[in-house]
Amino acid sequence: MVLSFHIEYRTNWGEEVRILGSVPELGEWNEEQSVALSTTDGISWNLSKEIKKPVNGIIEYTYYIFKNGEAIRKEWDSFRRKIYAQGNGKTIYRNLDTWKNVPDQQFFYSSAFTECLLARKPEDREKNSFSKTLIIKAFAPRIRSNYALAISGNQPILGEWQENKVCVMNDADFPEWQLSLDASQISFPIEYKFVLYNLKEKKVEAWENNPNRYLADPIIKPGQTVQVADRYVNFSLPTFKSAGVAIPVFSLKSRQSFGVGDFSDLKMMIDWAVGTNQRMVQILPVNDTTMTHTWTDSYPYNSISIYALHPMYADIFKIGKLKDEEKMAYFTDRQSKLNAKTVIDYEAVNKVKWEYFKLIFAQEGKKALKSKAFKQFFSENQEWLQPYAAFSYLRDQYNTPDFRLWPRCTTYNQEEIEALCSPESESYEEIAIYYFIQFHLHLQLLEASTYARRKGVILKGDIPIGISPNSVEAWKDAHYFNLNGQAGAPPDDFSANGQNWGFPTYNWDVMEKDGYSWWMKRFQKMSECFDAYRIDHILGFFRIWEIPLDAVHGLLGQFVPSLPLSREEIESNGLQFDEERYLKPYIHESFLQQTFGPHTDYVKEKFIRTTSKWEIYEMRPEFDTQKKVEAFFSDKTDADSIWIRDGLYSLISDVLFVRDRKNPSMYHPRIGVQFDFIYQSLSENDKATFNRLYDHYYYHRHNQFWGEQAMKKLPQLIHSTRMLVCGEDLGMIPDCVPWVMKELQILSLEIQRMPKTRKLEFGHVGDYPYSSICTISTHDMSTLRGWWKEDYQQTQRYYNNILGHYGAAPEKASGKICEEIIKQHLYSNSILCVLTLQDWLSMSEEWRNPNIDAERINIPANPRHYWRYRMHLTLEELMQADSINTKIRELIVLTGRNPIK
Repeated sequence: MVLSFHIEYRTNWGEEVRILGSVPELGEWNEEQSVALSTTDGISWNLSKEIKKPVNGIIEYTYYIFKNGEAIRKEWDSFRRKIYAQGNGKTIYRNLDTWKNVPDQQFFYSSAFTECLLARKPEDREKNSFSKTLIIKAFAPRIRSNYALAISGNQPILGEWQENKVCVMNDADFPEWQLSLDASQISFPIEYKFVLYNLKEKKVEAWENNPNRYLADPIIKPGQTVQVADRYVNFSLPTFKSAGVAIPVFSLKSRQSFGVGDFSDLKMMIDWAVGTNQRMVQILPVNDTTMTHTWTDSYPYNSISIYALHPMYADIFKIGKLKDEEKMAYFTDRQSKLNAKTVIDYEAVNKVKWEYFKLIFAQEGKKALKSKAFKQFFSENQEWLQPYAAFSYLRDQYNTPDFRLWPRCTTYNQEEIEALCSPESESYEEIAIYYFIQFHLHLQLLEASTYARRKGVILKGDIPIGISPNSVEAWKDAHYFNLNGQAGAPPDDFSANGQNWGFPTYNWDVMEKDGYSWWMKRFQKMSECFDAYRIDHILGFFRIWEIPLDAVHGLLGQFVPSLPLSREEIESNGLQFDEERYLKPYIHESFLQQTFGPHTDYVKEKFIRTTSKWEIYEMRPEFDTQKKVEAFFSDKTDADSIWIRDGLYSLISDVLFVRDRKNPSMYHPRIGVQFDFIYQSLSENDKATFNRLYDHYYYHRHNQFWGEQAMKKLPQLIHSTRMLVCGEDLGMIPDCVPWVMKELQILSLEIQRMPKTRKLEFGHVGDYPYSSICTISTHDMSTLRGWWKEDYQQTQRYYNNILGHYGAAPEKASGKICEEIIKQHLYSNSILCVLTLQDWLSMSEEWRNPNIDAERINIPANPRHYWRYRMHLTLEELMQADSINTKIRELIVLTGRNPIK
């Protein structure tokens, strides 16, 4: 068979158009084997190639732009171009293509829409039996199942513009549509339009708004098929909006739960979403966080593997029932007692589930590991599964996840690990149990995911920005990380001292060299079970807040990468640089009493010492870092000790500048220093000068630089899958972030109490961009009812200025008030409104949790917070809560957020 390709692309000097495809003659997706097209004018590019018909009859291809032998650009290929070779393989296929740019509103092309919200039952593919064939293709994702894309035109074969004679297109490759025509019945040129056709009522609902499409005579000869592709179709349809619910898997509770939510419970939450007209269920990370086998492992963003799922999410009885009836009775009893708890008993739940894992593995393990399904799972996941199992085994052998302290295997060695994991190894049974558990977790999550797709619900996952320093990745892929610093966040509404996550930062220079393969594999693995994902702290792809290893709080950090200041630049702005004064903690007699109260003399005696300067102190060497102070107070939990400890932390961070981590002669203004004593000690003129320098440094200096950093990474990462991409863009947001996210069509996160405009106290939901997800609360925040009672003065301003009510705000957020706020958010411009379960239920005095404080999931300011929130209702009770379910269902319809039928 002969393929010919024709595309118009205006290249720059030195550029050429190349094609890459799925068959050997087109390079088999190896860029080095790509095939160049020819041109005479640098605009019209052509290629004719004889190709052996592939066994499956399908040829895929994509266009690239090359310069100096390297690919510098490629067209949008989330849906690759396809040729379906038919007949005896002697047909000539001519492809009249146009360059495919990323489509507007690309989110409609994500799997969240094409495989969930707008999924169709594909028709059988058309089989061409014409001597001369014309194929017209077009992309149109926003077409519901009872509609189809059709063509009407100026030819009898196209109905001669009569609405009752349109040609309905084939949706076998949805969201791409195709129509095959007998070219011998066409009198060229042709004019046509795409129309939206109602299959049930057999009538045209909408016509394209643009002028007629035109096709001159392509001169189709017998034995030839001409494909005209790459059309994007848009109709004037009502704005698409939908709603969803956010809840961690661990918080789910059914009658069959085992003291914690599991993947089987997720299916029931999907049913509740469907019953209330919601189309998204958003969860927190579900990766294994087992470090110490204590409650401190409850933090879901500190996993030991970016791939492995947490064993606690297994529905253990679904793995299999124990043959020993007495033991089964024991576990049934434990299930009942754990499930009766109002909060998660993390240690007890995991302990009893592991007891069950060991027994069921002993009973069913050998059989499972020999099954065809397991062998396929192991083959596809061995790259991460084997290191994870070995790491977990060694962690328990040596009672620490810190591999640097292990007597052996402190440095990852592939051969050594393979020997350890060999079936002939003495340790094999203890390692293979992790394979067994991960296999069943995979099956159960995949089942929930498939169930969600079948029900038309988007399952949205969460990708943490960091990895633990004591994780499989830090052990196995250490070259990808900077292990001499800690990632965190500068001060924000969540934490006045900033956040220290304790994660290593990324070595982006190394990651760039292999095309960010580490991230690509991570995203692709996630796409197996999710159709949307939240990029936790997307600002980390622009820059990350890196904190020294000897710091506890985030105040002494600096952005990486960044453009630090030199001494000369600081002084050229009018601030005389004093290294002794500005880089060392400023400790003055005048505020010690204010900071430490009755403990001042003790602090002077134990932790600080005098200097040669009048009333100026310095930290004693044994306490000159926050980590040293933390170690001293590690076993002291009384209020006075906490008071002293936190005061010492503040002394150590009381500096005006911090040194650059790579170049000690370069400096960064210390974040949030305007609230500290060193700043107060400056003259009014120096304060003004420092503020100008500070404002330019944090809000203007890096905009282009950070934007370029993000655009080096994000485009290829977000296009590596078809998942819907949502970015958590909260906190200290540089001006480059909105335009990068807009350029890449990443949905932003909009929260009314954390407005993107710094001058506003509250965001205006009517101003939210369409390409966004709006919410009232996140897992890091108090719920709506919790926030209402935190700051009465702020609540009063919200009540008067945002809700528009006169008089005093009610002391508590009544169901009526909560309904008003929720309705306001549902009416917002955001394409998705996703609320926490707690906030949805806040509308009902009958069904809300009586204990407001019990609904809080996380307190970011507390690094040792116990993540143990559980639903106060069972899912079965929630399904039967008719009054609140009816209210949610009707509100979603009222506000136009239920467009799927």
